[in-house]
Amino acid sequence: MPPRQESARGNRSNLIGRGGWQLRDHCGHLFPRLSSDQTRIDMKKIGMIGGLSWVSTAEYYKRVNEITQEISGGVSSARIVLESVNRQEYVEAVIDRQDEAAACAQIGRSAQALHAAGADFIVITCNDVHRFVPDLQPDLDIPFLHIAQVTADAIKSKGLSKAAILGVRKTMEEDFYPEILARNGIDVLIPNEAEKRFIHDSIYQELVQNHFSSATREEYKNVISSLGDRGADCVALACTEIPLLLAPEDAPIQAFSTTELHCQAAVTKALAIP
Repeated sequence: MPPRQESARGNRSNLIGRGGWQLRDHCGHLFPRLSSDQTRIDMKKIGMIGGLSWVSTAEYYKRVNEITQEISGGVSSARIVLESVNRQEYVEAVIDRQDEAAACAQIGRSAQALHAAGADFIVITCNDVHRFVPDLQPDLDIPFLHIAQVTADAIKSKGLSKAAILGVRKTMEEDFYPEILARNGIDVLIPNEAEKRFIHDSIYQELVQNHFSSATREEYKNVISSLGDRGADCVALACTEIPLLLAPEDAPIQAFSTTELHCQAAVTKALAIP
């Protein structure tokens, strides 16, 4: 029997970050309990592009429904339509053939399928795929809920100004995170080459395959500590599998789970909470 994989899952009290907040205790004004009639009539349909990986997609589905039920009460659940892409096809396009156009087209087909299925907006359950949003959005009549903007809003609300970004290489090296954070007055610190190699490889070789180990978790803590020493006042866990390995409250500096932030923003939008 294979060894049981360790995980950071379980404690949901502080998933946004050190000094963060619980939904009901700290943000009741943002998440009022809605009547069942209001929820039934007003709830928008969330379109999810998942499969990149299925591990984080399952977490998205779980958290969106948990938050929806907490806000709405009873046995409420979210209206979700899921388009789960084949990660193998995506990896072959991006890694093996380095064909960004093919990968973008794959995501575009999923977005169109969600539109046809009646989704009101789209949530991509993967950080690095958001680099395609500027190319895809003009051809769609429904909006994407951009994970980098949601993250920038949360960092800015805490009065922080220099964020380290952890994710796959595309997330750490392309401009979509730095540009959006810069528009919100936030500087970005990117890991060095050795750190980027470790983070990227651990995501592809372990996390997206649902493998979580204490050794990898400790190395993430070391990387984050080093980034803090180099001036970062917070870190964005900008791969949706990383918070399943390392809970934000266990990071050496204030950490933000982009998964949790994205799920909360999706529910806020679906329930039209001002």
